Amino acid sequence: MNQDSSRKLQTATREKLRKLNSLRGRQVQPGEFWDVVVVSAADRSQKESYELQIREKTDRKELPLGVQFKVFSDPPGPKIGNGGSTLYALQQLNDIYGESLSRLRVILIHADPAYFWHRNRSSGRGGFSQRLPSASALGKIFMAFPLGEPIYQMLELKLAMYVDFPSQMKPGVLVTCADDIELYSISEDESVQFDKPGFTALAHPSPLHVGTTHGVFVLDPHEKSSSSDVETISCLRFLHKPSLNKMRDSGAVCKGQSGLFSVSGEEFVYTDSTYYFDFDTAKSLLNLLKELGPLDCEIDAYGDFLQALGSKATIDYTNNTANVTKEESSLVEIRQKIFHLLKGTPLNVILLNNSKFYHIGTTSEYLFHLTEDVALRAELGLLNSAFSLRETSETPGCCVMCSVLDPSCSVGAGSVVEFSRLGEEASVGSGSIVSGCWVGPGLSVPDGAFMHSLCVNHQDKIRFVTVFFGINDNLKHSVDAPASMDELKLCSVGLSQCLSHWEIKNEALRFSGDASSCNLWNACLFPVCSDQQSSFSVSLKMLQAVLSGSTNPLPKDTKLMSVQECLQSKNLEEMLKLRKVLYTDITQRRFSS
Repeated sequence: MNQDSSRKLQTATREKLRKLNSLRGRQVQPGEFWDVVVVSAADRSQKESYELQIREKTDRKELPLGVQFKVFSDPPGPKIGNGGSTLYALQQLNDIYGESLSRLRVILIHADPAYFWHRNRSSGRGGFSQRLPSASALGKIFMAFPLGEPIYQMLELKLAMYVDFPSQMKPGVLVTCADDIELYSISEDESVQFDKPGFTALAHPSPLHVGTTHGVFVLDPHEKSSSSDVETISCLRFLHKPSLNKMRDSGAVCKGQSGLFSVSGEEFVYTDSTYYFDFDTAKSLLNLLKELGPLDCEIDAYGDFLQALGSKATIDYTNNTANVTKEESSLVEIRQKIFHLLKGTPLNVILLNNSKFYHIGTTSEYLFHLTEDVALRAELGLLNSAFSLRETSETPGCCVMCSVLDPSCSVGAGSVVEFSRLGEEASVGSGSIVSGCWVGPGLSVPDGAFMHSLCVNHQDKIRFVTVFFGINDNLKHSVDAPASMDELKLCSVGLSQCLSHWEIKNEALRFSGDASSCNLWNACLFPVCSDQQSSFSVSLKMLQAVLSGSTNPLPKDTKLMSVQECLQSKNLEEMLKLRKVLYTDITQRRFSS
């Protein structure tokens, strides 16, 4: 992207943030904002968690007032994917609003990271973020960013980036997710309009290799003019994670012109992010749900919906299950029903020629974008320290959010500290994540460590567990029996060797949940403690023993839990109470200084 395009993108992004800031805590006027903001949840527990957090955010005046916020959970039973979640959300909207739904502008945010599986469909069924565990307890939609006051979370960031859409949109539904950010700029005399029947998708110029892991649009070559920052044209076909040959053979590959495109002068494709459908299409989708009946397999709102659209769409994709983790017997039949019902529905594409797509779904992406990514930091105005008490000198390239740090503390480059307290002479190494922790005086978090404290209900008491990993550990890699546990690596050390450092016998290690799938996610490794500070200290000693090759025996009768168990028994109210105490401490001490 050339310098002029970058400058335009930064200016446009800052203006969107300014607009949302002006709406936070203020009663919005009809037509000024979304009528309904829907957040999807995997189950009833997650639904209640999200509703509580939205209520607290509204009370703190972090969101526009007068907007209907709804959280819808999937029905109990098999996982149904983001496509199934979209269908059930429409059904619940229809039950609540009836005829008036046809006059409303709705944004639907799939907050459960497992839903947006079209990015990496091999990621499994899940329900929590195994690639960014610090977002698992409260949800990626409530992931904090170092900007704004009160501090922004992903929910506000999504609403800010789409702040101009409702006024340019006919009644309908915009579908998006909680683990990506789309930035774009257009000229003053242009607008992004959602006013056509059927589906309308945003499209971003991307290198060909990006297209192999995303959805790719095959455009009508007779309509393409390549003369402005934004264009709306017809799409002939949608390709789901195509190969390079498939992109070329289908006519999806374009060539940029200098100064106009993010991928200037090179071959590129237009990839997907967010899409809209009007209310006639919403009715068709409701009819589809009636025809399908109770869902027993995962439907992809991109691969399974959009591949049915466009004049050159074919039914061939319905039999392609290469990217599916678990192939239910009904999947092909359901795909074919979707294809026949949606076939002939228009697919329009809004080409955002000066735009960027950022994915924040893993610990490495999270660290990079918040601490090292010069472009995103400039575009969003990200800070090294946001809403924190930190009197020490700034460390370049680190990120501290909503935390209280003693002046003698140090935080290494490339590290993120959020919702934590760091005592006297405490330190955090480089490239680490410390989330929700109380780091006692003199303690040192090593380089490349992930440490996250959770509040849990354990034997009818409130307890704390601090989970720890290496930043690049694969929490999802599984073996089929405990005997193979050494294939599981914690900080690059085999699990049985880790146990020996803690003087735990291999046969004493318990795996929660499915006994045929043993991984770091369900390995019961983490001590249950009575308070937040001792929880962190005990877990840190265990981590340091693994890294140094020393021994750190646990006290007799120490109870151990897995991440999976912690999330199943989390005490959300207590975790939010701790955040509220931090918020109050920071506010009072800042005003008194």
